[in-house]
Amino acid sequence: MTKLFSARYIALTLISCLLIGACSYVLNSSSESEKLMANPIEVTITSLDDLNALFDKYQYNNENWNKGNREVPRITFEGVGKHWAEGSKKLPVETKKMIFFRLMTPLALVSNENILREREIVKSSPLDALKLKNIAIKYRVIKDKTDELDKEMRNTLLARVDILPPSLALAQAAEESGWATSRFTQEGNAFFGQWDFTGNGMKPRAHRKELGDYGVARFDSPLASVEGYMLNINSNSSYQKLRVLRSELRADDQAATGIKLAGTLDKYSERGQEYIEGLRAMIRYNKLEQVDQAYLSDNKLIHLITEK
Repeated sequence: MTKLFSARYIALTLISCLLIGACSYVLNSSSESEKLMANPIEVTITSLDDLNALFDKYQYNNENWNKGNREVPRITFEGVGKHWAEGSKKLPVETKKMIFFRLMTPLALVSNENILREREIVKSSPLDALKLKNIAIKYRVIKDKTDELDKEMRNTLLARVDILPPSLALAQAAEESGWATSRFTQEGNAFFGQWDFTGNGMKPRAHRKELGDYGVARFDSPLASVEGYMLNINSNSSYQKLRVLRSELRADDQAATGIKLAGTLDKYSERGQEYIEGLRAMIRYNKLEQVDQAYLSDNKLIHLITEK
């Protein structure tokens, strides 16, 4: 991951602007992980020093990362402050990247943990189980609970209910949100530029009438944005190529890396192949493939807040 700078390199309190308001996985049992995620510990962050002190407490820093420690603490935050877009320009580029990647990585890992929990339900539940049908509806395999599931549908569901490499999620989040500086990220926690055609999305300033009543999807939190992104990739027909490749790699016991899966995302952006090459360059330059080996620690969830 991109190199960390000293906490005392800059005396700004820009973390308060980024935070507002109150693939190697070790999967805990459902009850264990749910306990860790429930009733989070709130930690107030007022400066970069505070954030780095928290990272150091959980050995989530450059020193330990370079030693091969891939354990990542469970951390969430509520949103991006309105001053981050301008304030982050005053930070060294590597410091801005560090803040972004270190805060987004736990969200990708938590989202994947939830997907793995769903995957176990898909694999083990009877075809008429209500909890299985609910997952099938969520992933667009059936339309409602009255629909019958068969073995072929279960296989389709298994191809969809699967994890995404954190390196890919981080690269796309950085690309689509402009390192969390975009208006959509600040106003609606939109880190991935997903479209919304329900009429509830955030309207682009340059609205294209030929596309209808569209906007950028808003989310309640950064974590919800990551979860929404993964669900979109796992259920939208535009990303069928990714799911096929991921299933093939899994069947061959090969790693589904961000570099590999990025090659299937020609429909994610109008830039097509140029977008793919940009993602791959982002992953390589920032050594994000290392994050694909990261795993969540067993700490109680920490929720970062800032002083009002």
